[in-house]
Amino acid sequence: MIKVKVKINKTAEDLPLPRYMSGGSSGMDLYAAVDEDIVIDPGGFRLIPTGIHLQLPAGYEGQVRPRSGLAAKYGVTVLNTPGTIDSDYRGEIKIILINLGREPFVIKRGDRIAQLVISRYERVELVPAECLEDSERGTGGFGHTGI
Repeated sequence: MIKVKVKINKTAEDLPLPRYMSGGSSGMDLYAAVDEDIVIDPGGFRLIPTGIHLQLPAGYEGQVRPRSGLAAKYGVTVLNTPGTIDSDYRGEIKIILINLGREPFVIKRGDRIAQLVISRYERVELVPAECLEDSERGTGGFGHTGI
């Protein structure tokens, strides 16, 4: 496994660095760096700070994903899943959480609110074409294979 070094600046000194919670985890847990409890009402969403800034290498992105436990137990998820952190972004990482559950959800300082996955990507060159090669699927879109 290749180890990629990512620089991190932490402004929430009392919170741990993002970390993998098991040996096979692909995502690191992110923590809420809120100054006071935040309530997200059902159907509501809020921007939650994490107190961290990243410097990703060129060719890498950060993907912010929901925590499955929050989604399964409370209906709380990340609104723009996956959220993308570009390699040239240096601002604080913030998470847009939405409450799709039936009860208000309280976020406290230090709560694990999302996961961060670091992924390599390729940049492509788009080449204009008059037509595209046929494929087995063709233009079949949403639901074209049935239920």
